[in-house]
Amino acid sequence: MIGDCMENDVITKLNNLGKKMVEQIKMGESPHFTTILRSRGNTYYNEKEKVLELGDKTEKRTFANVAQARKFMQTLAIASKCKKFVRENLHTSIRGLYYQLKFSLGENLEENLFSEQSESNPLIEDLEVALNVKREDFNLNTDRKGFVAGRMIIEDSFGGEKTRIDCSKQGRSGWSIPSDVDNGMEILDLKADYVLVIEKDAMWQRLNEDKFWRKNNCIIITPKGQASRGTRRLLRKLADMGLPIYVFTDCDAWGWYIYWTIKTGSMNLAYLGKNIAVPEAKFVGVTMQDIKDFEFLSKLTIKTKDVDIKRAKEMLSYPWINQYKEWVNELKTVIRTKRKIEQDALQGQRLTFVGEYLSEKIKNKKFLP
Repeated sequence: MIGDCMENDVITKLNNLGKKMVEQIKMGESPHFTTILRSRGNTYYNEKEKVLELGDKTEKRTFANVAQARKFMQTLAIASKCKKFVRENLHTSIRGLYYQLKFSLGENLEENLFSEQSESNPLIEDLEVALNVKREDFNLNTDRKGFVAGRMIIEDSFGGEKTRIDCSKQGRSGWSIPSDVDNGMEILDLKADYVLVIEKDAMWQRLNEDKFWRKNNCIIITPKGQASRGTRRLLRKLADMGLPIYVFTDCDAWGWYIYWTIKTGSMNLAYLGKNIAVPEAKFVGVTMQDIKDFEFLSKLTIKTKDVDIKRAKEMLSYPWINQYKEWVNELKTVIRTKRKIEQDALQGQRLTFVGEYLSEKIKNKKFLP
């Protein structure tokens, strides 16, 4: 599991990586480092913590291995450049890092250190795992994705300035969640009873217009589909502050998978473990049972496609999902009926109904685990 790092910690870890290799060379050894194997076969569900994590299988990267020499050199180049970013307190994207390192290996060589960004991205993850550091601690940003509204005040220290952000006064757009919500960012004040995560931006805008967050004293967040690292980290921080996390998505395997990614983490980010998962999260809707409970919804269902059914069957095979009979029933119902329903359908009766639906469900704790 990767934890939070201060600037000096990151520099120290990068320095120690280099020093260790110098010592290896002095001892007549080929420079090398060890990292945890990032693969599906080394990913498991931690029953106690209720999150997806990496196992204990490792792999050794060594310069003397012909098959690994190029990747080894590339990894060290990334480490060196990230150390420079941290020292200078400058940020860039993983795309920006790629261009910083896309140069010729020599005047007489028609070969670049990196040919494609697909070469550098997994090596950044190798460094994250090997040094127990998040990429955001290397001053590497990803695209912003997600918006917030509610009674939360944030202090953002960035670019040499401190900015105070009141998430209750961001109008129709809300506060845009950055990729790094740890370094230089502090929640100064929080007045809310819970957090509501809304899959779609358009539905978030509908609830924001109704000031759902004010009427129900909550924080509303939209990840705009699958949640980004920054959004998931923010949810983890809010859960650590004692706020319940409720998730509201479409009634189909894709929407439900967004919920489970928030709850247990994901396979491709299993190395972040508990830092990015919110096992306390509860699902508030939409469910197949809602089609029975609200008659008007039965006329607004959509026929599933083959990919929807395939996804539902895959989810049924996951032990972290199939241990809950409620979810087994939901998934089997979708497979059997070949129907699904979008959260937008709750506006079919009247636009303000969705707020009433959510308030009632949350008040009566009608959640799925």
